[in-house]
Amino acid sequence: MLLNPIFTIFRPAIMSGRGKKVGAAASKRKATVSRSTRAGLQFPVGRVARLLKKGNYAQRVGTGAAVYLASVLEYLSAEVLELAGNTSRDNKKHRIAPRHIQLAVRNDEELNALLAGGSF
Repeated sequence: MLLNPIFTIFRPAIMSGRGKKVGAAASKRKATVSRSTRAGLQFPVGRVARLLKKGNYAQRVGTGAAVYLASVLEYLSAEVLELAGNTSRDNKKHRIAPRHIQLAVRNDEELNALLAGGSF
């Protein structure tokens, strides 16, 4: 196949992606900040949002819903871990075992009521 010589001279560069930025252009670009970092959380807000959308719990999911749910999950897990750590220390152990988590949840009135219906 013969190409038109004018077309070969003025052929636009075909690139995929953004290409490599050098110098001032590379330094102006900000680093991406995750939603978890913006919210000051350790739990992944993006993953929680994806699972909320994928689970078909509602037709539409607001942006704040994932942040709120991630913060609630982080708070509950921190609470359970703190109580389980105290239980393991009371039993003179240096490692939290599943039994320590169960004892911590069952001895706490509010957590026991919250998790009463589960098979935990």
